[in-house]
Amino acid sequence: MTVLSVNVNKIAVLRNSRGGNLPDVVQAARTCLDAGAHGITVHPRPDARHIRADDVYALAELTRSRGVEFNLEGNPFAPPRPGYPGFLALCEQVRPAQATLVPDSDGQLTSDHGFDFARDTGRLQPLVAEIKSLGCRVSLFADAHGDPAMDTAAGGIERAAETGADRVELYTGPYADVASAGGAAAMLARFAAIARRAQSAGLGVNAGHDLSQANLANFLAAVPDVLEVSIGHALISEALYAGLDATVRAYLEILATSKRAVTS
Repeated sequence: MTVLSVNVNKIAVLRNSRGGNLPDVVQAARTCLDAGAHGITVHPRPDARHIRADDVYALAELTRSRGVEFNLEGNPFAPPRPGYPGFLALCEQVRPAQATLVPDSDGQLTSDHGFDFARDTGRLQPLVAEIKSLGCRVSLFADAHGDPAMDTAAGGIERAAETGADRVELYTGPYADVASAGGAAAMLARFAAIARRAQSAGLGVNAGHDLSQANLANFLAAVPDVLEVSIGHALISEALYAGLDATVRAYLEILATSKRAVTS
């Protein structure tokens, strides 16, 4: 079954908007795990706009004590600065089960594109090796290009395997945009094809960004063998109405139903 890692960045956004420790990021993560979530994801950024280094340390301890996955996302090329020791330093300090490398710039509102593997493979290779030496599984944020020419120019998803990474995380924002307007069949076919190519190259496939209760089931039905989905913004938004425990359980039911549909 596809596993669910809950991204709790948005809890930290709300906390930071007022100061203090409310809402408590660790308590929110604990509630998600109590509801059955398989892991916790955070994406600390150098400007500490949401998750801070102290959150990373606390969540690493929580997930370690529960025996569940801690997925740490970030840009390995962003230099350290006061309050942010750098992505590699954080990985060395907390040894997450999975490190997801994302090519976001400081000014980006949210992650909105994957690596250009034609350009980035060479400089990713030593970083991937260093992180894997810490015992972390490595995943790379990747686009599902629909234009073959663009895909070739970006080096193709197969180039991700040359970095030594274990998985790719498919950036699902374009799918979510189309799904909200209806008629996502062509987009789903694109993602299914990219997933199969990644798997043929020896890469596991994760997915994330703007997945929600409204679009997740169709995605999993169309895209083969997705190992993990990382969901934050939609899940936390939905939890404002239904509650965090109930919302996590609703996502888990979608995952369970998708598994039954595939195996029946």
